[in-house]
Amino acid sequence: MRPALFAAALSLLTSLSAQAYEVETGPVLLCDTQKQAERFVQLFDGNQEAAILAINAEERNPSACAIIEVAYVEGDPLGIERTVSHAFRITPVAVVAMKTPAGFKQVTPAVFFTPVKVREYAV
Repeated sequence: MRPALFAAALSLLTSLSAQAYEVETGPVLLCDTQKQAERFVQLFDGNQEAAILAINAEERNPSACAIIEVAYVEGDPLGIERTVSHAFRITPVAVVAMKTPAGFKQVTPAVFFTPVKVREYAV
């Protein structure tokens, strides 16, 4: 694991254990790195699947970004990425379980990054 990713994971997991947190479930776009989540925003034109396929092709990794049904805990947002027509909050998430045909199965927590669409209004 890269030192920066390790530090982010350690920071997120440490802060989660020090406070109450809410586990969310459902399909979520997960990217291996913050850079990939930011790249998703740059490529997103309303077609989520096309942006995911483009990132995975660039990375030469068919699972660099994917929509996966998991149980996860959100960390503190890292910032906002914008294009002319969209804005996304880049957020680290700790995945704690994955959905299987038998329900959610607990996994060793792992940190990924997700772009969360936000609405911005002109002032």
